[in-house]
Amino acid sequence: MFKLRLKFEKRLILFFLALIVSFIFCDNIDAQTAKKITTVVIDPGHGGKDSGAIGKKSREKDITLKVAKMTGNYIKQYCPDVKVIYTRTSDVSVPLLRRAQIANENNADLFISIHCNSVNSSGPYGVETFVMGEHKNAANLEVAKLENASIIYEDNAAEDYDNFDVNSPEAYIMLSFFQSEYKSASLVLAEHIQNQLVKRVGRKDRGVQQAGFLVLFKTAMPSVLVEIGFLSNPSEENFLVSKDGQTYIASALFRAFRDYKAEYEKDNIVDGPVYEEQKPSVDPNRVVYKVQIESRGRKLENASQHYKNLEKVDFYEHNGQYKYTAGLFYSKKEADEYCKKVKSYGYSTAFVVSFKNGKRL
Repeated sequence: MFKLRLKFEKRLILFFLALIVSFIFCDNIDAQTAKKITTVVIDPGHGGKDSGAIGKKSREKDITLKVAKMTGNYIKQYCPDVKVIYTRTSDVSVPLLRRAQIANENNADLFISIHCNSVNSSGPYGVETFVMGEHKNAANLEVAKLENASIIYEDNAAEDYDNFDVNSPEAYIMLSFFQSEYKSASLVLAEHIQNQLVKRVGRKDRGVQQAGFLVLFKTAMPSVLVEIGFLSNPSEENFLVSKDGQTYIASALFRAFRDYKAEYEKDNIVDGPVYEEQKPSVDPNRVVYKVQIESRGRKLENASQHYKNLEKVDFYEHNGQYKYTAGLFYSKKEADEYCKKVKSYGYSTAFVVSFKNGKRL
């Protein structure tokens, strides 16, 4: 640990010297140069012999790869001027530092690392997006430990990471000193991602967080690590392994990228996939939950616009009335949480309803 401390202290001195120089020659070290966003690197977490988190029916490495490819395809389709690069496109192992190198070698403008969370409890659920920084609580530290544990599968980990101890809180404190000069821009991207995942997809908001991730350690561009849900939560795992769930997540990540790009370039927002306005093709034999908003005697011409603050607006007919609903959940608990949110928008009589085979139970 003493040797590790010396190496980090040397790097810290060099870091602050570089920081001083950047203040002299740059007006704002957080600002990117005046150019368009032309390249994004999408990093599907884990791979190969590193499965990442393991749920009852899924592996993190498989889900992240599918979501990453979907996200990249949306970017290619709706932002054809942007080059999409993946750190992996199949089930292979890629060292954490190599992932950062891929981004740097291709002069990427953004780096997005996609992961799934897991804890020793089935209770926690929701999404959170991390940037490189100092962890503010024990939970954030545990997430970083979980993701950084991938280095145990790497052959040259001791040399590549200066004998970094994945389980040492002191090592993470030292690592946090090397916060990226693009931290401000990374936080903006992280906020866009959270906004889309929470408001568009209806996931529980665990916020924008900071922690020391080795995969973000050496990226030379705005970089984030997004945890798209908990495989340790049965309901959330069901959502993440489903085609609909992966589609919603990928659509949200694309939209976050699109919004960040438009904001950065101060350009017009391009059209993109609006999956929250489509009827998901869920398993007909599975019970799903929605929040009933209200009943109307006449069908609305544009329900999604009318209920613009709500997600996945739909309707069903009963006794000559059009019953409008919002949200789509596989667990009653998540539906109850969303119902509280719907009521906060002024729909005080909203309540949870269940469906099977397209019919209300």
